[in-house]
Amino acid sequence: MATQDVKEQPGIMFRSDVTVELVRVSASDSDVLFAARVSTQGEQTLAAAAAGSEATDKDRGIINYLMRDRHGSPFEHNSFTFYVQAPIFVFREFMRHRIASYNEESGRYRELQPCFYVPGPERNLQQEGKPGAYVFVPGTPEQNLLVDAEVRMACQAAYESYRRMLKAGIAREVARIVLPVTIYSSMYVTMNARALMNFLSLRTKREGSHFPSFPQREIEMAAEQMEQHFARLMPLTYKAYNENGRVAP
Repeated sequence: MATQDVKEQPGIMFRSDVTVELVRVSASDSDVLFAARVSTQGEQTLAAAAAGSEATDKDRGIINYLMRDRHGSPFEHNSFTFYVQAPIFVFREFMRHRIASYNEESGRYRELQPCFYVPGPERNLQQEGKPGAYVFVPGTPEQNLLVDAEVRMACQAAYESYRRMLKAGIAREVARIVLPVTIYSSMYVTMNARALMNFLSLRTKREGSHFPSFPQREIEMAAEQMEQHFARLMPLTYKAYNENGRVAP
């Protein structure tokens, strides 16, 4: 989990991080292998599936073959459930991926906490180039100060408006409309390894990718943490994924 960078004003908390926790998992390289082998071995694979035997190095060939030739369904017989804390604008990018299940906390049913995202000093601020061929570069010290001050001021004013409406008896689902997308939310997201590889291919920037991606930094911060869990739990699958250009099968 990322280290939190927490700063406070009276009544309001500011953070510069995104956190991901793996809360439930059923995923291993052996899941891929027994799913793939059922096509040729049928019921003989039941014993291996029930035992959940660990994959060995000799299984690398079949996993690499499945990845290389894009036989994707064997990579679906597993599950990762992550608990993610991030600003709402990150969740809106997450939910572009219709290959996962989501449950997010609701501003209709609970009072949202005064916790907001503000870019840290290491966050690049300037875009150079045109759409499809651009890079982000560091901002000037003056730009960093401006972003920090404007975000804090806007969030403070918005949350004060939100609280005034709640105190006046306005429903939470109405009062929340003044809040900016920098406010933190939390959600559970569940996906299988095939979906996770698709997500990582689009939300991380890596050398060697067959199809380079240019993700917004904040969702990449979440993707990097999810990738660490994937690499640890399914090392043969992860290795084949990278060796074959980070293309989801």
